[in-house]
Amino acid sequence: MRKFHKKLAVATPALTSVINDMAISRRGMMKLLTAGAVMSSGLIAFPDLSFAAETPVAGGKIRAAVANASATDTLDPAKGSNSGDYCRQFMFYSGLTELDSKLIPQPALAQSMTSSDGILWHITLRPGVTFHNGKTLSAQDVIYSLSRHKDPAVASAVITLASQMKSFNALSPAELTITLEQANYDLPAILATSGFLIVPDGTKDFSQGIGTGPFVLKSFTPGLSTIGVKNKHYWKSGLPYLDEVELIGVTDPAARVNALMSGDLHIVATLTASDVKRLKQSGQFGIMESKSGMYSDLIIRTDRQPGSNPDFVLAMKYMQPREMLVKTVLQGYGDIANDTPVPPWHPMFNHAIPQRLLDIDKAKYHLKKANMAGAKIEVITTPNIEGAVEGGQLLQQIAHSAGLNVQVRRVPYDGYWSTHWTKDPVGYGSINPRPTLDMLFSQFYRSDAPWNESGWKNAQFDQLVSAARAEQDQAKRKQMYGDMQQLIHDHCGTLIPAFISTLDGHSNKLKGVEAWPSGMMMGYRFHEFAWLAS
Repeated sequence: MRKFHKKLAVATPALTSVINDMAISRRGMMKLLTAGAVMSSGLIAFPDLSFAAETPVAGGKIRAAVANASATDTLDPAKGSNSGDYCRQFMFYSGLTELDSKLIPQPALAQSMTSSDGILWHITLRPGVTFHNGKTLSAQDVIYSLSRHKDPAVASAVITLASQMKSFNALSPAELTITLEQANYDLPAILATSGFLIVPDGTKDFSQGIGTGPFVLKSFTPGLSTIGVKNKHYWKSGLPYLDEVELIGVTDPAARVNALMSGDLHIVATLTASDVKRLKQSGQFGIMESKSGMYSDLIIRTDRQPGSNPDFVLAMKYMQPREMLVKTVLQGYGDIANDTPVPPWHPMFNHAIPQRLLDIDKAKYHLKKANMAGAKIEVITTPNIEGAVEGGQLLQQIAHSAGLNVQVRRVPYDGYWSTHWTKDPVGYGSINPRPTLDMLFSQFYRSDAPWNESGWKNAQFDQLVSAARAEQDQAKRKQMYGDMQQLIHDHCGTLIPAFISTLDGHSNKLKGVEAWPSGMMMGYRFHEFAWLAS
């Protein structure tokens, strides 16, 4: 199941020694971080790893459910925007690298990936890899897959990350180079994410899902179901174990859990704390919990009223019931946040920023400065964003005490991301974890970020993001990321009250699955490793 542990060539000899000699433990992980394995220290968690003692069994079919389903479901890696898309795309495509259970990038389609300066990267492809249509993987496929993100007409979700790639050069069918605009030692981790999965050269029609992944597309109906059958020519010997996987979008949380308990589903994503209690009481189901850096945030657009007034934004930040959300809504499956997207257990977390507490008097003060005492605002919430409905209701009660009239409008989840997210003056979002802080900041907080939720623009922040990419000194890098967190905390319009543990449930008959810090459902790749007990 885990045969691919050769370290990427970006690791130093000293680092390789540390990796080879250490045990898999929290202390070992700290040694690894100190050695600089992940230049950004983008590690999201220190998971307790468990390894199945049973021998995997080949064969069988399973049905899995994610919480996302809409007409915009896609097989195009450039267009993926939610956990359902990510799970679907990892079924059919592979990347140059992939993240392991410790968030360390490992070789995948790239047999090796080396750089002496963080700018010029030399890549040698794994030999003998074929696409589902029989075509042999080549350097030109990689160049096409990566360069298409730079075309604005593609409308890629990772265009900001791809813009760092200045040029590509095929040295041979099995070798290529990538030249970056500036040094970025996070490139191996970036290329492991779903947006940069590799497709055949010239692909325009993604309806067939032609890739090099563990499954071959059998059928795809956006908003409903995706079925993949085992790729008998998968480049990882012995994987996948399953003959067929059906991925279903079920937006109703209760329906997902009921279907799991009835046996209609084998694994489901995005459980609530009450769901976990039900499943544990049964004794027939396993729970995968991972502290992954996922969060739900209250988005205040700072490019329009009322969010364009900094005092209003500050007042809303002082009205966040952080501790209450973690204790009651999340029932302890989370951590208190401080209006920055970096969790308190992250190696780059800025401990110098004082924790912002619920403070009605300060909220009143800033509302008065904003000339909004007694004003009325609307907050948009929706089911399926963990804590959004409850957070809106708690905010409504707290705001009343501060002299602000908050009206909570609950809208259907269907179409929420295209109709409401980042468009409403005040509403909720939900952000899946990213493997590095550079990716997180580049995609959600830079002025040119495609998903800049609050429309926040800060030139100093933008400069720090670029500078941190090229900095190898860990102490200096940590200072830069600390300064960026301070800017977000003080000025940004995204209010982050809590980090949410990823909670997935599965039948005890489904083996080989465990919590990974890179995202729900084993970093969206459960189907590659899962097997059914006979």
